[in-house]
Amino acid sequence: MSARPEGLSAYIAVTAAYWAFMLTDGALRMLVLLHFHTLGFSPVQLAYLFVLYEIAGIVTNLCVGWIAARFGLTSTLYAGLALQVVALLALAQLNPSWSVGASVAFVMLVQGASGVAKDLAKMSSKSAVKLLAPTGDVGLFRWVALLTGSKNMVKGVGFLLGAALLATVGFVGAVLGMAVVLAVILMAVLMFMPVGLPKGRKDAKFTEVFSKDRNINWLSAARVVLFGARDVWFVVGIPIYFYAVLSDGTTDSNRTAFFLIGTFMAVWVILYGLVQASAPRILRAKSRSTSQLISAARGWAWALAMIPAVLAGATLIANGPQTWLTLTIIGGLLMFGALFAVNSSLHSFLILSFTEAERVTMDVGFYYMANAAGRLIGTLASGLSYQIGGLPLMLGIASGMVALSAVAVSFLVPEKG
Repeated sequence: MSARPEGLSAYIAVTAAYWAFMLTDGALRMLVLLHFHTLGFSPVQLAYLFVLYEIAGIVTNLCVGWIAARFGLTSTLYAGLALQVVALLALAQLNPSWSVGASVAFVMLVQGASGVAKDLAKMSSKSAVKLLAPTGDVGLFRWVALLTGSKNMVKGVGFLLGAALLATVGFVGAVLGMAVVLAVILMAVLMFMPVGLPKGRKDAKFTEVFSKDRNINWLSAARVVLFGARDVWFVVGIPIYFYAVLSDGTTDSNRTAFFLIGTFMAVWVILYGLVQASAPRILRAKSRSTSQLISAARGWAWALAMIPAVLAGATLIANGPQTWLTLTIIGGLLMFGALFAVNSSLHSFLILSFTEAERVTMDVGFYYMANAAGRLIGTLASGLSYQIGGLPLMLGIASGMVALSAVAVSFLVPEKG
C-alpha cells in the first residue's frame, strides 16, 4: 500500500473547511438575488447588492497575502469562516419595512463582509495547496484542480440549496440555518486542524504583495477579464432572463421559477467543477511542459470567446424570449462552462507554478485581487448591460472580455522574466 503523501491531512482539512464555506456562499448568492428580485429590485439595483462584495474582495486579497505571511494560513482560514457566520446572522436582521435605499445599503454592507470572508478562506486554501502538494508540476496541477473543481461543485449545490431554502423555509430561516451549520464546522476545524501549515513570519512586509514577475502580472490581467466575462452574464442577466421566461409573478409560479433557476445555476457550476477537476487529464498534463500548457491556455481562451459571440448573434435574430432561444442559451452556457473551467484551471495551476514557496501568499493574494476586480467589473456590467441592451449587449461584452484574456495570456513566457 502506497504511503500517504506528507501534508495530505492538512490538505483534507483545509479543503473540507473551504467546501463548507462555499456551500453557504453559493446559497447566499442565490437567496439574495431571487429574494430581492421578487421585491421589485431592478437589474442595476440587484447588481449594486453585490458591488461591495467584489470591492471587499479586491481590498482583502491585496492585504490578505501579507496577513497570512505575517500571522499564518490557519489564522486567515479561521477568520474567513467566523466572519461568514457573522454576515449570515446580520443578514437575518433585515427588516422588510425598510425603504429600498436602506435595504440596498444594509445588504451591500453585509455582502461586503461576506466578500472579505470568502477571500480570506479562498487565499488560505489555494496557498495551502502550493505548500502541501507533492513536488512536481503534475502533482501540483492535480491537487489544484481537485480543490478548485470540488469547490465549484459544492458551490453549485449551494445555488440549488439557496433556491430550495428560499422556497421552503424563507429568507430569514435559510440564513440562520446556514449560520448555525457553518459555526459548528468552524468549531470542528478549530479543534481538529492537523499540523502542516506555516505559522507566519514576523518580518513580512506589505510592499512584498506587489509582484515584479511579468508572468504573474500578465496572468493576473488575464484573470481580470476572464472572470469579468463570466459574471457579465452570470450575476444578474441570465437569472433574470430565466425568471421572465418561467414566472408569471404568482406565488406558485415564483416557487417553480426559483427551483428551476437554482437547479440550472447549480448544474452549471457542478459541471464546471467536474471539468475543472478533470482538467489535468483533459490537457494531458503529465506529458506536457509548462511552456506547452501556456500555449494551450491561449487556444482555450480563443475557443471560449466564440461561444458568447454566437449566443449574442442568436439573441439578435430572436428579438425576444423564444423557446428555441432559451434552449440555445442553455446549451451554449453549458459549453461556455466547460471551456471556462479548463481556462480557469489552467490559470490556477500557472499562478502556483510561477510563484515561489516563500512568496506564495503574496502572489496568490495579488492574483485573486485581480480575480475580484474582474468579478466587480462583470457584476456592474451585468446589471447595466442587461438594462440597456438586454442579452445581445451582455453576451457581446462577455465575448470581448474573453478575447482580451486570450491576448493577455499570449504575453506569458515559460521562464520568468
